[in-house]
Amino acid sequence: MITRTKILHPKKQVLVKFSLLCLLMLGYFGYLSYQYDVLTGGIASLLTWSFFVLCTPVADAGFLLDFPLRLLFGIRMVISEIAVWVIAIVLNIVSFGYFPAYYDTTVLTRLMQQILANPYPYWAVILLSGAGTFLSIRFGDELMDVIHHHDREFFHSHHFKHELILMMFFILVLFGYYELIVSLEIDQKF
Repeated sequence: MITRTKILHPKKQVLVKFSLLCLLMLGYFGYLSYQYDVLTGGIASLLTWSFFVLCTPVADAGFLLDFPLRLLFGIRMVISEIAVWVIAIVLNIVSFGYFPAYYDTTVLTRLMQQILANPYPYWAVILLSGAGTFLSIRFGDELMDVIHHHDREFFHSHHFKHELILMMFFILVLFGYYELIVSLEIDQKF
């Protein structure tokens, strides 16, 4: 028996995925609030989110904003990702300076504190993550432009060599990131 599945429009798919991610974040917040209290759970959730923004070399935590804003309102993903990074950095400056006890709540927040407390060499994790994130955002924006026929001539006027160089740089960023993360010896400390 052949069944037909209803395929959702891309904007509806984005709303469904965005809603699921929000539910996941709310569930995580609820769990941490149950474990500690509402204030600690909220701050720990935000610090965990900031870890994924600042310490992973792809735009994963920014996905909560970047892709939906691009699809729904046409805001370029690089603009929304800059806003995401500013929020994550300010959150960590305030938390690290005034409320460092909140970093002791989860494995990821303790790891974030270790990275922030050791500028050399671990701030390189943040720098490499920034490079990787904004390269992946650039690819995403270009893909969306081609799909929607914006800047199509610009995209086609560039040669394959340019894209290959960027891809090689992205691979080097991932390799450097991996080496730094391994040097944190996460499995032995946490």
